[in-house]
Amino acid sequence: MIKVKRSDFLIKPFLKRNNFRAFYQIISTLIPIISIWLIVYQIINHPFLLIIKGFLMIPILCLLTLLSSRVFSLMHDCGHNSLFTKRKLNRFFGLLLGLVNGIPQKSWSIDHAFHHRNNGNWEIYKGPVDVLSIEDYNSLSKREQTLYKISRNWVMLFPGGFYYLVLKPRLGLIIIIFNLTKDILKETFIKIKNREMSKLLVINSKVKPPFSDYGDNFSELFELIINNIVVIIGWIFMCKWFGLFFFLSFYSLVLTLSAAILICVFFVQHNYKNAYAKNTKNWDIVDGAILGSSNLDIPNWLNWFLADISFHSIHHLSERIPNYNLRACHKANIHLLHQSKFLKLSDFSNCFKYIIWDNKEEKLIPIS
Repeated sequence: MIKVKRSDFLIKPFLKRNNFRAFYQIISTLIPIISIWLIVYQIINHPFLLIIKGFLMIPILCLLTLLSSRVFSLMHDCGHNSLFTKRKLNRFFGLLLGLVNGIPQKSWSIDHAFHHRNNGNWEIYKGPVDVLSIEDYNSLSKREQTLYKISRNWVMLFPGGFYYLVLKPRLGLIIIIFNLTKDILKETFIKIKNREMSKLLVINSKVKPPFSDYGDNFSELFELIINNIVVIIGWIFMCKWFGLFFFLSFYSLVLTLSAAILICVFFVQHNYKNAYAKNTKNWDIVDGAILGSSNLDIPNWLNWFLADISFHSIHHLSERIPNYNLRACHKANIHLLHQSKFLKLSDFSNCFKYIIWDNKEEKLIPIS
């Protein structure tokens, strides 16, 4: 196997960002979403037969799901500061796009940056579904092994998607507030018990994040609060406009399906046969990018909705390449990617077997 170096790749010409292209991508994504919701309002208020309304909603549901996936993909670029030329523009539009899907962008992007720094080092980063080593898996009881296999089955993409976008950001804030309130009350009780009345207004409690990617510092907590306030106000408005049951069920379905698509794509781009899966001492970040990130051979129209994240080896080699330059950079360096993995849609289902890490052989192995 010939070792390739980062300097072998032609990267620099593709790092140039373009605000006009970035604005166009934002507009060409958000305006269709707004327009489709206006069409939905007309359909549900038109005297069509219920069965006709149902048939009309199917393609609309599919299109909104794909557009929601594109919103997330563009938010992902903002998190890498690669969409716009200025950090403030990436920050602002990342926050805005996060509101569309109900997810705090800053916390997500910090957690995602950890993935990029350690991709292929399975001793530190356990992949998108927290893959166990073969030793840890064998130490589980039969019941725990069964639960492990069920929880990482492809069917769990759907409840997992609902939890990831609809519930997790809301539960994160609730648990943080609960933990903080509990700690403050505990401190206050201790001070009263010890008769330290002068210290009653001094709060030593710190937020204890219930999840690794929410509330790790004040700025993340602030965005989590703002995101929840704006999102919930938006949900209330939409419920009054479309009706409570219709909006919550339809919108939840859109987010569930779009999150399922994104989680699936993320999974198959890192869990597959012969994926690079090293221990820390043998890990190399360039090999992690080239050998530990699969590239997807999917239709161009689907690539548009995923903002060309299919060209994943190049993206991991340099996350500062804007999505609108990824395809060209991939083609310019294709002669160096012959060792990279390329997957078709038909290969996806096979990837979900690779949920055990053999830390001695340094490879992912299929579960029995």
